[in-house]
Amino acid sequence: MPAGDAHRVWFPEILARLRSEWNPVMPLQQLVALSKNLDLMLQQIRHERHIQAPIIRCAKCGSVGRAAEPRVSVRAVILATARFGIAEQAAAKKIEKDWAKYRIQNGLDLYGKVVASLPEAATPRFDKSDCAHDAEEA
Repeated sequence: MPAGDAHRVWFPEILARLRSEWNPVMPLQQLVALSKNLDLMLQQIRHERHIQAPIIRCAKCGSVGRAAEPRVSVRAVILATARFGIAEQAAAKKIEKDWAKYRIQNGLDLYGKVVASLPEAATPRFDKSDCAHDAEEA
């Protein structure tokens, strides 16, 4: 595995597909579908090449383990179009704002899926019991 692949999301073949399927006037539902397809493509590439998530240290408790597998969100697709010169910065910014409004109006998560219920507003605080991996170890 080449250095950096554990952290990589935008492999050349994913970018090629994004370039070929990108349309700045596509409906947001189509953008969600594109995001899902690119995410599936990323998972397939990582599986076929035996690429594991990088090892990280938890900022809350200091535990060391594998990070969550990277995913392609709708916003990541929008930002990638600007980052890789597929769309103009201003156009990407407008689509990003449209997506944020659409997401809120339709109760969607980062990946365009309907959220069952909105999480309670929690005040940020440090508590080792908040770490997901702590629950796994118990």
